[in-house]
Amino acid sequence: MRYAYGVATALLLGGTAFSLTTGSAGAQVAQNSPAAMAPGGAPMSFADLAAKLQPAVVNISTKQRVPVRTQSDPLEEFFKRFGFPDSQTPNGQGGGGPRTRETGSLGSGFIISPDGYIVTNNHLIQSATGNGTVDQVTVTLTNRKEYPARIIGRDTASDLALLKIEGQNLPFVNWGDSTKARVGDWVLAIGNPYGLGGTVTAGIISALHRGITGAGAYDRYIQTDASINMGNSGGPMFDLNGNVIGINSALISPTGASVGIGLAIPAELAQPVIDSLRRGQRPSRGYLGVGLQPLDENIAGSLGLPKDRGEIVRSVQPNEPAARAGIQQGDVILRVGGRDVNPDQTVSYIVANTPVGSKVPVELIRGGKRQTVTVTVGQRPTEEELAKQLGGNDNQPLNPENTPATPGSAVLGLQLQPLNADIARALSLPAGARGVVVTSVDPNSDASEKGLQRGDLIMSVNQQPVTTPAQVAAAVAAAKAGGRTSVLLLVRRGTGPEAFVGVDIAPQQ
Repeated sequence: MRYAYGVATALLLGGTAFSLTTGSAGAQVAQNSPAAMAPGGAPMSFADLAAKLQPAVVNISTKQRVPVRTQSDPLEEFFKRFGFPDSQTPNGQGGGGPRTRETGSLGSGFIISPDGYIVTNNHLIQSATGNGTVDQVTVTLTNRKEYPARIIGRDTASDLALLKIEGQNLPFVNWGDSTKARVGDWVLAIGNPYGLGGTVTAGIISALHRGITGAGAYDRYIQTDASINMGNSGGPMFDLNGNVIGINSALISPTGASVGIGLAIPAELAQPVIDSLRRGQRPSRGYLGVGLQPLDENIAGSLGLPKDRGEIVRSVQPNEPAARAGIQQGDVILRVGGRDVNPDQTVSYIVANTPVGSKVPVELIRGGKRQTVTVTVGQRPTEEELAKQLGGNDNQPLNPENTPATPGSAVLGLQLQPLNADIARALSLPAGARGVVVTSVDPNSDASEKGLQRGDLIMSVNQQPVTTPAQVAAAVAAAKAGGRTSVLLLVRRGTGPEAFVGVDIAPQQ
């Protein structure tokens, strides 16, 4: 066997040497040619690795009391009149208050220090109402020893939390370098699926920088086909050196069970957050103060730009870094700090991981011309502060019955009419809103497919403000005459923030 392998190696090396010395310069070879393939394969066993790592992985259980909605008993008042005790009060003693029930959750975590600091997901220890935390957290080690845990800190944006148990010389694990992870690398996941206790699964990295929400600085996951189920949340993803390169946090599944698409927060994003929480500080994240949309096919086509290369600014917060630097609504941001903006590197991701106070160049397109502005990166507000800034919901439903329906001009499959004070009040639009109102939508139009609805306010067409249907029609005609196949609409719905929508120009338009 040794001889046979030696001959095979010699032949492969000889063939490689021949191609280098006699082949044409720059000649390509197949990606899976023997010379291009490195030897490798599955480990004979993960047993030794699992045995070393399992003691540092813990089960996490929580408890809290939540209010129970009760139906009123029509006979309650009748019996009270005759002196019978309140049926909602234990033993009829009175003063029972609202009814509650105990609920809880099960998940996973891992110890990162011998004195008992534990990393897990925020959604495990967040209260059922989303405000505050659970009442009680219990950590169970592999030796079945239980510890009450304190919540040291938590971060909603990254879905991370840091716990502390009182102990000494506890087993712990180190962080790894997720930036060196590659698609196809073996990984090991250890956790507490369905409350079964310590469970080990293995797989490979299926994808890197996987986004599942399309927005945010932390929408950047390691995808794996290692089985990740409910209860694995907060557990570690290990490389074959036994280092933590991810925190298992989510799965994509039509059934709720593992179908081979598990997602982990990369260590490169998680470790700085955990370090800040351990110091008792709020995680520091860069902030521009802009609302953004990806440059998808529809929006890119309306601007005459390539898709997936940049993001368009749909809103700018007053007195924030972007506004002070002169960034405007409708600008297309192409590069930040010398880094290209694309689906793998969004503006949110780049800026959030830029030190607060840094001055960075932002390359953008405005009115078809490239220019560069310098932005001093600010500190990202809390999630509560951001919610107040947004002041609404992108997907706020409209009530058609409250939307005035009067005849208007038709364009892009839309019936339009000017905005007036009565319509603005009916649509809950902010004071000072300007634009034209959609009174009806042709269900067979591209505008309908793109989600436009009756009651939407069109504020601009191809970044030109509009206040009459005639201006909309003129802008569409100009785009068509210029060879464009779509137009860019800036649309507002109710109290939600405005958004850009690319709509195809129908042949009759």
